[in-house]
Amino acid sequence: MDSLGTYLKNRRDRVTPAELGLRTYGALRRVPGLRREELAALAGVSAGYYTRLEQGLAETASEQVLDALARALKLDRVETDHLHNLARQRAVSRPSDPGPEEPHPRVLALLESLGAAVPALVLGRRGDVLAWNRTGHALMAGDTDFDAPADPARRPSVPRMFFLDPVTRDLHRNWLELARIHVAYLRLTAGRYPMDARLAGLIGELTMRSDDFAALWATGDVSDCTVGTMRLRHPTVGALSVDYQVWLQPDSPDHRLEIYTPNDPGSADALRILAHQAGQAER
Repeated sequence: MDSLGTYLKNRRDRVTPAELGLRTYGALRRVPGLRREELAALAGVSAGYYTRLEQGLAETASEQVLDALARALKLDRVETDHLHNLARQRAVSRPSDPGPEEPHPRVLALLESLGAAVPALVLGRRGDVLAWNRTGHALMAGDTDFDAPADPARRPSVPRMFFLDPVTRDLHRNWLELARIHVAYLRLTAGRYPMDARLAGLIGELTMRSDDFAALWATGDVSDCTVGTMRLRHPTVGALSVDYQVWLQPDSPDHRLEIYTPNDPGSADALRILAHQAGQAER
């Protein structure tokens, strides 16, 4: 899991003096991005204090200092929130198992109200599928048992499927683009829930078993996952393109309802075929 110092160094390495209009006077530089003293000066703190902060030796950092560092590093809103989340972590705390997640009855009612026409999934904080409708199942994981989300021990894990399952990888024509988003969102979640032992275990497992995940995790990128496009190569209906939209749940802020809508007439036809097949399977 990230620490504040690790994240600051990662972001510091990715910002060059030229981007910020700093003069280097042709001096030989031994760091890929900003030096510690350069970032400290831009943020208005002493170089000694910033060094202690990056090395994990400073006890705390005020919101003002964190915001100043975020501005100097040109972090966006999500990256800045992640920086604050990391600063709130308590190094003395030990990860704990929060237990299996359960979808709120209201989100399940909303999922049911969508019917078969709109493919949809309910995802937990770690990317576990907590529920899906028949068309969502047929679109994203038709080779998986439809009833698996009801059993916490058998729930499909979208991150595991994405990086460890060749069927899922072959389904997504823009796999690398989506893989970057998955990893960046997982890092954001890890900053929000640093003591979640199951989340830490998932990240450790994927780092050990997938070179692609490890490489993307090493970038340090952070982003939210709310809207985007999936270009699919479906084994039943062929090539199609859908937009995904994520709806957060007020009753369960950790959970997301993800729905899929077609981008073109051919994709709309493909979803109608899947919905029809899913309806027959339910009977």
